[in-house]
Amino acid sequence: MSTDSMCRPSDIVPPSIVVELELTDFDADQRLLAMSGVSLVMFTSVSCAACRYARERLPRFDLDVDRLCWIDAGNNGGLVERYRIFHLPALFVVRDGEFFGGLESRLTGTELNEALGQALRRTAEELP
Repeated sequence: MSTDSMCRPSDIVPPSIVVELELTDFDADQRLLAMSGVSLVMFTSVSCAACRYARERLPRFDLDVDRLCWIDAGNNGGLVERYRIFHLPALFVVRDGEFFGGLESRLTGTELNEALGQALRRTAEELP
């Protein structure tokens, strides 16, 4: 068995019910503006236990999103600064290129879906 840079087994593909993307300082804005549907954007770090839990579990949840977008906070300081990240994991909602703000929720499918619904009822803004 081999591992990737996140110390995850790379020869075992975990089942995921949603599309997952890795975003960086160089492509996040362009990709988020171009995608249709709901994106759950998450800032994580390999040194954060809750982040590792989120990376493992969230793809298996039945979330009301079209995709999960992961941003490594340690490698993407520009995005961390623009989104004003102070704790990890940090979650945000983007729908059809519009920003609906951050989510405060426990990392369970039910609570995340409730928080997503509340966020999508807010007034949309431009991406940070």
